[in-house]
Amino acid sequence: MIMIRALHTKIQNGETTATKLTEAALAAIKERDETLHAFLTLREEAALAEAARIDERVQRGETIDLLAGIPGALKDNITLAHERTTAGSKILDNYIAPYDAGVVQKVKALGAVIVGKTNLDEFALGSSTEQSAYGPTKNPVDETRVPGGTSGGSAAAVAAHLVPWALGSDTGGSI
Repeated sequence: MIMIRALHTKIQNGETTATKLTEAALAAIKERDETLHAFLTLREEAALAEAARIDERVQRGETIDLLAGIPGALKDNITLAHERTTAGSKILDNYIAPYDAGVVQKVKALGAVIVGKTNLDEFALGSSTEQSAYGPTKNPVDETRVPGGTSGGSAAAVAAHLVPWALGSDTGGSI
């Protein structure tokens, strides 16, 4: 996996586009995530629109921030306005967040592309990402194991090279 700084340079220099990176991330997720189960929600249309906005800025000659156009993911206990946020629980299966969490506001301000929300132990209470109401996440290195921690979906997404970055949270030592 190419590091974020290198991807940023490639976007800024026109060697690739945010749209191409986002399409590649979405394709990788579709290919691998059926078995890994790192993601609970994908935002294909919204992510591609976010990427297109970054590409337009680059085409105008603007200097973009480090995360601009880089596809990533949020642990599904981190709210993203107007998107489903379950915290790994069926109780919140249809909950639509009314606002962005503070950290989401920050990554959005930097132009990051959020492709989806990742699996976690229900309400982030656990230690292995096996206690999600939506099923366990598998370790991409050895699918007979789990990634560990409550942020296992985010960890697996990055370790499997589905996305270059993902946010997690630390309820009890999971990161």
